Amino acid sequence: MGTGSSGYRACMLDALGTTVRLLPPWERIDPALVSGMPPARVREAFRAEMAHYAAHAHEAVDAGHLAALRWECAELLSDGLGRAVSVEQLMDSIVFEAYPDAAPAMDELRSMGLRLVCVSNWDCDLPAVLERVGLAGRFDAVVASATAGARKPDPAIFRRALALAGCAAGEAVHVGDSREDVEGAEAVGIRVLRLARDGGGDVGSLAEVPALLRPSRPIGQDPQR
Repeated sequence: MGTGSSGYRACMLDALGTTVRLLPPWERIDPALVSGMPPARVREAFRAEMAHYAAHAHEAVDAGHLAALRWECAELLSDGLGRAVSVEQLMDSIVFEAYPDAAPAMDELRSMGLRLVCVSNWDCDLPAVLERVGLAGRFDAVVASATAGARKPDPAIFRRALALAGCAAGEAVHVGDSREDVEGAEAVGIRVLRLARDGGGDVGSLAEVPALLRPSRPIGQDPQR
């Protein structure tokens, strides 16, 4: 991460785990649906549903495919709970919100003249989710795996993001929290800042990113030096 940051024209940002978080759905499910059920069973049923969604989100390329995926997820959750859960009841429990550090960091990055592109393994509804959490207007472009035809770590999704950003790989930085973010971006020559909110990454908060991308200082250099 030690090269100079002058010349960067775009900052790419992952969605889930980076700019957007999912509130625990097992805490938001209608209590009547899980009455008398051990909390651990509810959590495990949701985790199985979430794993299925994550593995197939890129297939939800339009409203019809998304509806089918949500039906599959509701069926899987129903099996895990041993009780019927409708798609509507499932979706009522799925609530996203922006991380508190997302909007301020994005506003600062934009003030520095950087184009912001969301790059995420997500279904076709990603723009609507970003709108609901108040981040849509801060992105210049949004690339979801479902609409890009590739999911991270496939470098093709990052090539699509570069085209929308209008810059070369060496002029972009990607911020994400997963191995897929690192592998996919580095495969096309995009430098990565690995976000780890619990420590151990390149940054622990999005609030740290703007200072690392200012032209006066190389990425990773201590601002006090």
